[in-house]
Amino acid sequence: MTTGSNAQPEQAGRAVAAIRDLHPGYFAFIMATGIISTGTYLLGPSWLSQALLVVAAAGLVVLGVALATRLVYYRSHVAADLRAPDRVFGFFTITAGLDVLGVRLAMAGHPLVTAILAAVAAALWLLLTYGVPASLMLTRASDSVLGGVNGSWLLWIVATQSLSISAATLVPAWPSQAGLLAPTATALWCVGLLLYLTIVAIILLRWVTVPMTPATLGPPYWILMGATAISVLAGARDLNLPKTIPVIAATTPFTEGSSFALWAFGTWWIPLLVILGLWRHVRRQWPLTYEPTLWSIVFPLGMYSVATLTFGKTAHLAFMHPIAHVMLWVAVAAWGLVAIAFLTRLAGDLGMRPRRTTE
Repeated sequence: MTTGSNAQPEQAGRAVAAIRDLHPGYFAFIMATGIISTGTYLLGPSWLSQALLVVAAAGLVVLGVALATRLVYYRSHVAADLRAPDRVFGFFTITAGLDVLGVRLAMAGHPLVTAILAAVAAALWLLLTYGVPASLMLTRASDSVLGGVNGSWLLWIVATQSLSISAATLVPAWPSQAGLLAPTATALWCVGLLLYLTIVAIILLRWVTVPMTPATLGPPYWILMGATAISVLAGARDLNLPKTIPVIAATTPFTEGSSFALWAFGTWWIPLLVILGLWRHVRRQWPLTYEPTLWSIVFPLGMYSVATLTFGKTAHLAFMHPIAHVMLWVAVAAWGLVAIAFLTRLAGDLGMRPRRTTE
């Protein structure tokens, strides 16, 4: 008798388990793929940009179906994620993923699709931006959420700034709505900026009050840099809007100065995050295996490249251009490594590896 005789039921069971236990932050795959597609659209090669755009769109369909299935059949697991402070902010990757892909599609000449994705993302953002903090504050009787704080909390900022970018992106497509879209983009950028300062303070408080372990020092902490990068990109998109719009004229000096400060702070984070990674995997010998949150490293690298290139052009800072080029290929390499690790894990989970027969 061979183990292959029950392979199909076993694979089906693993597929069901994958949907049931789907990590709420898995839409970071779309964020990472979409932003690198954007970067290669701006810097080349164009064939890679097109390929990644197709992969991101396909990923959105697959993850969308998986999420819908989970909401229908495994609501208790979704509810458990919503109550977990270390996982709940992962749901903001849905909003950010829709926006990042939508902005890339606008570059491809599909602003209507961008508007539709942005509208869905905005509805989800409104639900999450008030529901998540309210849940954490009002449904916990005694225990503190501080132990559950991690880098994924910064996805709140990423999602907010992604909406700002979508709004700014739609201004050229619908100039008649600039009076609504431009103030919305600017207001969301300001909200994201203040949220970043607040969440970083909470994270630093957690670092100095709760013991750090390899398990808690995970990939989402790279969003400390990614959140600054997307804030810089959102600021640059605002700066590129017509100065005849009153809110843009009023906020341009503040936006430009703050965007450079955010870029500098995000750059400052990179060596520290590398050191923390070395401590986790070299000093403490934490296994370097695939986990869904690894896409939370790829996205900040890609976003840093696009933000650096865009802000550098907007502010006429020529030194940023070569930095963007280098970081883009770092992001592409990181995407490739994480994708290989994912496919290897997927092959194993679905029983696609060769099996020995048994009597």
